[in-house]
Amino acid sequence: MSNSEFDQQISLFRSQISLRRFDEESIRVLESILVSKDVKSLMEVRAGLREYLRSESISVIREIGDETVEKKLLILEFFVRSFALIGDIESCLALRYEAFVLRDLKSASCEWLRVSHTEWISFASQSLENGFYAIAAKACENAQSCLQRDNVADSKTGEIFEYMQMLKKIKSLKDFALTKAGSRSVQAQAAEYLKKKTIEKGKLLSSHHKETKCPATTLFRNGIKRRNIRKLHELQSFQQVTGGSNSTQFSCPW
Repeated sequence: MSNSEFDQQISLFRSQISLRRFDEESIRVLESILVSKDVKSLMEVRAGLREYLRSESISVIREIGDETVEKKLLILEFFVRSFALIGDIESCLALRYEAFVLRDLKSASCEWLRVSHTEWISFASQSLENGFYAIAAKACENAQSCLQRDNVADSKTGEIFEYMQMLKKIKSLKDFALTKAGSRSVQAQAAEYLKKKTIEKGKLLSSHHKETKCPATTLFRNGIKRRNIRKLHELQSFQQVTGGSNSTQFSCPW
């Protein structure tokens, strides 16, 4: 594909979105754009499309508030597929979650919209694989609620064992997600601590650098302070060696 053809395809895709044509033709146009041998240019194109689709998806979701559930779900699915194609997993999962929530809200009057526990488990697994641990844990909670709602544990059906096994699987998945979420939180705190210490060290070095340029009187005072601290430590060490449990406490003379 030449550069001019490439630019035409991008313009065509943007035109399709502007005209709100969320269909297979638009998906095929997007797929043709992403066929490139130049890795660098492909990364740039993906980044540009990601920002564009994120912006457009927000606008579109605001526009379709009064549309039917079916149309809303079709549009959400279009964006889910589009984000998956360009590699924006975060947006892909976010909109899939949005679609699941919408289906659950409307399932009271339309049973065919009901989200199954297996769909939630699949979503939880995908979220977990891509590092969205808190979302995965929430999806597991929804899966458990669906499982209990569907009354799979009806002893008359002989499926009690299958029900208990599924509950065990969901709990295991949820516990793993929560553990990973907690671990990442600790890692984030550790990174923040190291960043803080690095900044403090930088300030200390900067302060030391400035100190070398201080007047002689300031350097003298600082030298006296350091000497007094050293003497105090030596005295305390001596008292500990001689066992002076009732020794007099000293304070620094500055």
